[in-house]
Amino acid sequence: MKTTDQSLLEQMRITELEVDYRKALYFFTEADVRSLRSCGPMIENNVDSLVERFYELQTSIREIALVIGDADTLARLRSAQRRYVLDLFSGEYDLEYVNNRLRIGLVHKRIGVEPKLYLSAIHTLTALLRETIVNAFGSDAERQPVLTALDKLIFIDVTLVFETYIRSLVAEIETAKDKAEEYARTMEVKVKERTQQLEELSRIDALTGLLNVRHMDELVTRSLRSAQRRAEPVTVVYLDINNFKVINDTQGHQRGDEVLRTIGAAIMSISRIDDNCFRYGGDEFCVVLSNCRAEDAQERFVARIEEKIKTSLDSVSLSVGVAQTGPNEYANARELIHLADQKMYAAKKLMKGKVRLARA
Repeated sequence: MKTTDQSLLEQMRITELEVDYRKALYFFTEADVRSLRSCGPMIENNVDSLVERFYELQTSIREIALVIGDADTLARLRSAQRRYVLDLFSGEYDLEYVNNRLRIGLVHKRIGVEPKLYLSAIHTLTALLRETIVNAFGSDAERQPVLTALDKLIFIDVTLVFETYIRSLVAEIETAKDKAEEYARTMEVKVKERTQQLEELSRIDALTGLLNVRHMDELVTRSLRSAQRRAEPVTVVYLDINNFKVINDTQGHQRGDEVLRTIGAAIMSISRIDDNCFRYGGDEFCVVLSNCRAEDAQERFVARIEEKIKTSLDSVSLSVGVAQTGPNEYANARELIHLADQKMYAAKKLMKGKVRLARA
């Protein structure tokens, strides 16, 4: 159940039995009740002047005057204080009386009255009440029982007020703690997400969107281990852009970047989710095809790449090397990539020879 659905008595778990127990702690007896009740008419006759004097003293203290703030608030406080003074001598100190005292503590906490200011006000009120009682009774025998009963009741009231005040502080601390913990959890999630983003960025080539070479050995080794467990072949396709330097020199680096992005997009568009596609160097790309034989890579992957390049990039061609490992014996990551690289260079030399022959 939410606290807003409970009374202060319920929140503080105060019952009639608890009220009787608190009275017993201060030896507040029926005789004390009778003594206070007997002063009720006299106090009622003097209550207005007593409250007037109380607030003259209170508003002379700068801190208290600042808390009160304005005439309307002062008028409400006067009315509340008048009721409290009359309640002190009503002779009715039941659950309703206790609930009103609890509310005083809650209100004081909400409007920012510090404990020292509240205690100062109680001290001032007690002094004014004692003075009024002393003036009303001629002998110590008459006034002493009333003064003793008043002291007991004031102590009970102060205890109730401070318990509510402390409970409100504890609730604020718990709320602040919950907020701090929630903030910490939120920050932890954000840090985790940001870390993942940074890790992802560290793996991605910013220009092409392909994986960069930094984690290549790790990822290829992981693919090879998975393939060994399943006895599947792994094929590496190594691609190099022919005459890329000429493109940069004659058409500009912006055009060179456009060519790299286009080829990167083509590679991603035809690769599978289990494949790893890398930008290996300036104009070189490496694609690790899981569960794929060299002939399949040549027919399906390389042929499709060349077709896409032919249709989207005029006068740009690729040299391609294809190398397979498994399913019987497996090379390690570097050996496999090096083999594909050698085959790519062999293809590049062959293409240069064709160009020379054609020019001859």
